[in-house]
Amino acid sequence: MKEENNNKRRALGMGLEQLFNSEMLDFDQVEEKIVKETPKDEIVEIPLNELMSNPYQPRKVFDEEALRELSLSIKEHGVFQPIIVKKSIKGYNIIAGERRAKASELAGLTKIPAIIRDFTDDEMMQVALLENLQREDLSAIEEAKAYKSIIESLRLTQDELAKKLGKSRSHITNMLGLLRLPLSVQDMVLYGKISMGHARVLSKLESHDQIEELANKIVSENLSVRELENLTESNTFVRSTPVSKPKKSKEYKYVEDAMKEKLGTKVSIAGNKIKISFATKEDLNRILEILNIEVE
Repeated sequence: MKEENNNKRRALGMGLEQLFNSEMLDFDQVEEKIVKETPKDEIVEIPLNELMSNPYQPRKVFDEEALRELSLSIKEHGVFQPIIVKKSIKGYNIIAGERRAKASELAGLTKIPAIIRDFTDDEMMQVALLENLQREDLSAIEEAKAYKSIIESLRLTQDELAKKLGKSRSHITNMLGLLRLPLSVQDMVLYGKISMGHARVLSKLESHDQIEELANKIVSENLSVRELENLTESNTFVRSTPVSKPKKSKEYKYVEDAMKEKLGTKVSIAGNKIKISFATKEDLNRILEILNIEVE
């Protein structure tokens, strides 16, 4: 039985590795692969009250009207595709399909069909980000945070991410620029109080105090993006100078890849330093054991 589970783990890992190393990132490939390769007797009914959000879920605000529409469809036709979950201590973390779970609860269901898979933390994050980027209408801030997470997780440049997602480099750069905004202003974008156009203009300013003042002015006076641009063109507003991030050296990539395969975790080499990531104390002990290091 243990060998069978290990085979499933390796097969799933290989599928994800191929996906994230491919030229284009496509969430549908991940879900289709998992559903297609899962025997019907392994699709189980899980109580909705045992489900918890993926901790890496980028979406913080769900469209209530869209959820209601989906719940009506579920009432009439049932859940069209099982969700994917990971077993946790207190229940199950949703890896893919949180909208289906929420809509099922809204439809009055108590259980939902699910596929249980043993994802790593990195895989949980990457799959959740991809599902939301390619299937859902994220807010600008949620989208920007998703880009940042993928860049950090997969160690990509902005150019590489743009190519994998089929986006322009300028789009990625503009979105990431929103994360320079004060958190209070990011919340205004997140909840639709100011538009993406407003946010892009504000993100080019340096002073957080001025940005917050202008954001409140946009809301109170219902300023258009053009009116905001006219205001910020005044000499009283200091514009920020974008700092280009040095491109990560590829010199040791083959070493990183070899260590990643050996240790089963993310490894980064930069500035004559090796960074080995671990998720839990048990994961650290596993890595130490592989390295044949004994600690008291």
